[in-house]
Amino acid sequence: MTTTKAQVGVCNIPNRTIFEGDNLDVMRGINDECIDLIYLDPPFNSNRNYAAPIGSEAAGAAFKDTWDLTDVDEAWHNQIAETDLPLYKIIDASQHSHGSGMKSYLIMMAVRLLEMKRILKSTGSLYLHCDPTASHYIKLFMDAIFGYGSFRSEVIWQRTSAHPSARRWASTYDSLLFYTKSEKYKWNRIYQAPDKNYVRTHYIYEDDKGRYRAADLTGAGASQGASGQIWRGFDPNTKGRHWAYVPDTLDEMDKEGLIHWPKKRNGWPAKKVYWDDTRRGRPVHSVWVDIPPINSQARERLGYPTQKPLALLDRIIKASSDEGDVVLDPFCGCATTCIAAERLDRQWIGIDLSPLAVKLVEQRARNELGLMGGIQAIARTDIPKRTDREPAPPLSESKVVLYGTQAGHCNGCGTHFMQQHLTVDHIIAQSKGGTSHLENLQLLCAHCNSLKGNRPMEYLRARLAREYV
Repeated sequence: MTTTKAQVGVCNIPNRTIFEGDNLDVMRGINDECIDLIYLDPPFNSNRNYAAPIGSEAAGAAFKDTWDLTDVDEAWHNQIAETDLPLYKIIDASQHSHGSGMKSYLIMMAVRLLEMKRILKSTGSLYLHCDPTASHYIKLFMDAIFGYGSFRSEVIWQRTSAHPSARRWASTYDSLLFYTKSEKYKWNRIYQAPDKNYVRTHYIYEDDKGRYRAADLTGAGASQGASGQIWRGFDPNTKGRHWAYVPDTLDEMDKEGLIHWPKKRNGWPAKKVYWDDTRRGRPVHSVWVDIPPINSQARERLGYPTQKPLALLDRIIKASSDEGDVVLDPFCGCATTCIAAERLDRQWIGIDLSPLAVKLVEQRARNELGLMGGIQAIARTDIPKRTDREPAPPLSESKVVLYGTQAGHCNGCGTHFMQQHLTVDHIIAQSKGGTSHLENLQLLCAHCNSLKGNRPMEYLRARLAREYV
């Protein structure tokens, strides 16, 4: 592949752009390794249909989440089989264990995740939002695409309280599968907001400096040195312990008001640990129970099917990107990722099949971000052109090269033709994001070219096989 060094890693999509269309076609037009963070909340293969209520801000938004083999391009499976055998085997196995619906869903997801890996920076991260319906199959083929060593965490988000079920444990969570492109990924540690009840019950004392708790001033084990000396009438050796600080230091601490003297008769002096010293709270772990789902009265609620709360995207974006980084949501729906990225000073790109996405992001910017006049999103329905490659040579030059490479044979039926009877064909059609560079070109006879159209080569091979049976 020929690349232009000045454009490698440079995103060819302006900030605040939303594409209406198939995300596979759009992603094929995005430069290599130019996206810092991808969050996707795709359909879950839940065998349900979703629609926003009439009268809601997202009215008209709907999607089917029931999959069968008529929903996917029959060529995608063959394409995966030729280019990624481990991935092919995982997808094929899903049909035997789960059925053709799961197989078609995984095919749809796999071809898109392969593109996401290509456009993700070496320091980039990807979060795939799913539920137990398909999460275990998705984990397997994510390992095949990114490599098992690129798996970082499975985040469990408790999205709802329990709904009673007579015959099984109630399902109350979604999963976020967190993968990175390499070992050199960005990571900003996130701390959970302090629990007010925790502060009230643990930092029970207060003085003019604020709330504090009384921490032990001694350590395990008796000592014959300075730390084992009697201080202010208290001998730590009687408890089989020693002071954590030598007596001179304890005197200084007491002088500065950092020693808590208990009122109880048998109490021991303790160190004052103020709440301000631990104000960041506790580090967030992989089970998230502190982000509630959107309730019916929430300001951000749009009535959009499967809408996720802003707080969820805030946490992901803060943890895995920096200000100015580019965030992509290829299933952006009601644009929650776009709004979260905007308020955290990240650049963003959204893709969705629905024309409502642009309207929603501008409306939410006015309502939720308080921006005067909102923000002006760039609405596009075209396929972007990559800028990380040298301009393609004229097709006439490529035709001469291809005629020699193919030894004069049609790349479909294999029949030999004179050069003037072969036509230049784009292996991946330009309408699907394919370029005119040599590696995406081939020579076909008129019959094969008309059969193939703008479809992949696997479709042509299948048609030819049926013709010659």
